[in-house]
Amino acid sequence: MDYLEFKITCLEEFREILIAELAEIGFDSFMETEEGLDAYAPQNEFDREAFNEIVEKYSLPAQISMHESIMPKVNWNEEWEKNYDPIAVEDLVFVRASFHEPVEGFKYEIVINPKMSFGTGHHATTFQMLKHQGEIDHQGKRVLDVGSGTGILAIMAHLLEAREVEAFDIDEWCVENGNENFDLNGLTTRMDIGTIREVNAQGIYDIILANINKNVLLDEMEIYASLMPSEGYLLLSGFYTEDIDDLMEVAQPLGLKLLKSNSKDNWAALILQKD
Repeated sequence: MDYLEFKITCLEEFREILIAELAEIGFDSFMETEEGLDAYAPQNEFDREAFNEIVEKYSLPAQISMHESIMPKVNWNEEWEKNYDPIAVEDLVFVRASFHEPVEGFKYEIVINPKMSFGTGHHATTFQMLKHQGEIDHQGKRVLDVGSGTGILAIMAHLLEAREVEAFDIDEWCVENGNENFDLNGLTTRMDIGTIREVNAQGIYDIILANINKNVLLDEMEIYASLMPSEGYLLLSGFYTEDIDDLMEVAQPLGLKLLKSNSKDNWAALILQKD
């Protein structure tokens, strides 16, 4: 499956806004650049009308200019090797690709070869989810990673000694890439494909990780709550700080209380616990 590639030049303060807007209409991979961002969408699922509406909305205030092209799947590894730098989440975890050298001084290391999948640790949402995971006891716990992308959060759960880790994503390419990353990090579990309703998650999960977007989180919140025990944890990200109230309006009647919230570049991350 080929991807449409959009090299977008825009004002820096609109970069994260455009990423959020484009993610809502099916774009599943982004790379921030000095000029703006590169955005990628599956060619056979591309919604041209919705895309044009977003461009028109932000064209003047964000000073948008762009170049569109088709990017075959086979080129993605090469592109990431050119542009992907390792990252550090404080002293908790060092995230690198297989072509980077290991670095000492971190509690954990994750090796991610991201290909076209979202979730490398560079984005503020993934960074904060990893940080919050480091604050939650995973040892001996059953963990569910919803919309797993590269599998980075599931891998972190494994490193934190979760007893069982399950993960899934709606994108076939993410599943393929996620399983490759699982192999690189010693996970024997396999990523499933589908939504939380389609994979039909069974049983109770002590920790649920969901780094998706506001609309999906609102739609699936009741399902998350139904799969959690009393005092179970729900870690959320993928939305702006101004969206927190909307999410908590749905979460609180389900017995989910807010323990902690963080923000980075106006992206929010929450730790919720079930009564």
